[in-house]
Amino acid sequence: MRVQLRLAEPGDRGRCLELLALLTQAAGGDIDPRAASTFDDLLDTRRGEVLVADEGGRVLGLASVSYNVAMRYGGEYAQLEELIVDPEARGKNVGGQLVETCVERARARGCGEFGIYLVERTEQNRSFYEKYGFRAVGTEMRQPLRSP
Repeated sequence: MRVQLRLAEPGDRGRCLELLALLTQAAGGDIDPRAASTFDDLLDTRRGEVLVADEGGRVLGLASVSYNVAMRYGGEYAQLEELIVDPEARGKNVGGQLVETCVERARARGCGEFGIYLVERTEQNRSFYEKYGFRAVGTEMRQPLRSP
């Protein structure tokens, strides 16, 4: 069966939240209680979107992208927020297909750049992203604004 990449739909919410739980649990955390409403917000594609890899009606993976605005890019730029592939679907190039499609969609939207943040626990993914044209630019600093 062929993997189809498409924008997420409301009926995908439960499965996407299951996949998100895999990611957050692997990082030692829990899903944010606002994740479901954030998923719903992303369905309108104004500020971001969720792409899913669907094989015969089963979502094998997802990629969420945010669209932000910066003067230095003369408008929008894109940021990969989550890339999650069901462990049972690994080896089917689902992650690679999702990344390529996200980049293509951002380019078609007119984004000036596409970014990915790697943190210590995801640093091992650097070579994966380099295969798709990404390169290291700097380091990230953050300040939490909400309590966990």
